[in-house]
Amino acid sequence: MQKMKIDSDRDYSVKTVDKALELLEILSDYEDGIGLAPLAARVGITRNGTFRILRTMCTKGLVEQDEQNGNYRLGFCSATLGRKLLKNMNVINYAHPVLEDLANRFDEAVYLTVPRDDEVLFLDMVDSRQQIKAAPLLGRLLPFFTNAPGKVMKSLDSRDLIERLLKRIGRKKGALELEKLDLELNEIRCSGVAIDRGGLGEGIISIAVAIKDYSGKVIGAITLIGPSFRILSERIENEIIPTLKEGADLLSGRFGYCPA
Repeated sequence: MQKMKIDSDRDYSVKTVDKALELLEILSDYEDGIGLAPLAARVGITRNGTFRILRTMCTKGLVEQDEQNGNYRLGFCSATLGRKLLKNMNVINYAHPVLEDLANRFDEAVYLTVPRDDEVLFLDMVDSRQQIKAAPLLGRLLPFFTNAPGKVMKSLDSRDLIERLLKRIGRKKGALELEKLDLELNEIRCSGVAIDRGGLGEGIISIAVAIKDYSGKVIGAITLIGPSFRILSERIENEIIPTLKEGADLLSGRFGYCPA
């Protein structure tokens, strides 16, 4: 009996999400809003059920209710989510051919990484054909200062911003440790590249260069990841870094960045 209850709850949750998405799609056609009764008729559920879904989405900012006539329309957060989705899709569409070229050239995994709140999101990747390689990180969120892309994306931030970020994510750093991080980020700022050894796993090296937009803001990083026995220092300096920088410059140019 208990199993039947769990299955029933799961089925109801899926149906509710389906109806919520259907409501959002309908609302997108009504700039001035639409009333509860016609919405309920369109999605084929009771007014009470429709109202409960709409109220839940109102609390999240996805839907708004007009105080004058009671009609519902898309909320500000729906537009924000749409812009974020379009932005991520544009970044992926622009970046993926560059990732493919780099992965084919070096036969190592290459990622597009972007900042997401207080973490780094591994948004897209092209894998290597190697038998031995690092565990895939696609879709993973990792803290900024544990990996090369996080460090290269934060290297242009001021010390105050870094201190605030560390406090926000609950990492207390003493003066000496903060000074060490500050020196590391300054070196990355000057060289334009971050190299991390071991932060993503024992024997794993990650190398990252930043992607900027028209305003000079860092919007992501190209990151090459592989085992240390293949990614030797000479190869890093003579081949990988110059080529990653070329790829990052190409992508930055597509987003309107023009170096001074």
